Amino acid sequence: MDVMEKTDEVTSVGAREYLTFRLDQEEYGIDILKVQEIRGYEKPTRLANAPEFIKGVVNLRGTIVPIVDMRLKFNCAKAEYNDFTVVIILHLRNRIVGIVVDSVSDVMELPADSIKAAPEIDSVIDSSAVMGLGSVGERMLILLDIEKLMSGLDMGLIAAEE
Repeated sequence: MDVMEKTDEVTSVGAREYLTFRLDQEEYGIDILKVQEIRGYEKPTRLANAPEFIKGVVNLRGTIVPIVDMRLKFNCAKAEYNDFTVVIILHLRNRIVGIVVDSVSDVMELPADSIKAAPEIDSVIDSSAVMGLGSVGERMLILLDIEKLMSGLDMGLIAAEE
């Protein structure tokens, strides 16, 4: 999919709401409809042979939930776990997954005209998982297709064809 197709895909939908969160100095947004809940960070049970960015699993009301530290996934400087560190619990393709982020900012509605296509550059984030860049005043949000990001082969969490 080229840059123009991505832009058309985002802008054809109209205004959408995004949950915004911080990782290091960057601000990201994910579709609010994928978010099940936001919880404080609790140390997960480590899984043997899991990639470093998969911190382990937690038991969430009887459901075993894998926890992904997005700072490690995106090669950010290691941040300390503190009172602002949260886990965003996501519902993706009938699976529950948690992501660790530095902090949650707010829910923002972005009109289609404030979203621009992301440039094609080499990065640790799969470019197909970046939906675009949203502008709100002086703020720039990196809008992620969190489902596509979590279903990548390196994640091993959600089968791509489910």
